[in-house]
Amino acid sequence: MATATYPPPPPFYRLYKKYSEDSKSAPEPPPPIEGNYQLFGATYTTDDVLPSLEEQGVRQLYPKGPNVDFKKELRALNRELQLHILELADILIERPSQYARRVEDISLIFKNLHHLLNSLRPHQARATLIHILELQIQRRKQAVEDIKRRREEAQRLLKEALGTLDGQ
Repeated sequence: MATATYPPPPPFYRLYKKYSEDSKSAPEPPPPIEGNYQLFGATYTTDDVLPSLEEQGVRQLYPKGPNVDFKKELRALNRELQLHILELADILIERPSQYARRVEDISLIFKNLHHLLNSLRPHQARATLIHILELQIQRRKQAVEDIKRRREEAQRLLKEALGTLDGQ
């Protein structure tokens, strides 16, 4: 027996037949889920909001507010991370039993870096979309230029053919 890549559709798909104006017997599809829902025992929400570090129980290492200089803060956290990793290496050599505190500090820095990067996701998505649209515009302009060039070539060939026919 072959295994399927995806599970079969829910059984209510049989209620939906080919759509036509005369037969509207199929029920309306269920409305989209809004609010909280359960999935594999965990509660999720449909609100697409990045929770703050405080809501996650993590201390924020960069300034709060809407006017955060992401580049400056990411660099500062990266430098701090490098310093803590070097300190961890020293502690592992000199006092191996005291590594836990440094690992916690490194974990906190990583969580702050991760949160800052996730805060940039909407900007990244917007920039990606702009880039895709610019590429589409460029391809369409190239296609228009190619069509114009081929039209001019076809007109030239037609004129040559007419000239040849007139010359006979």
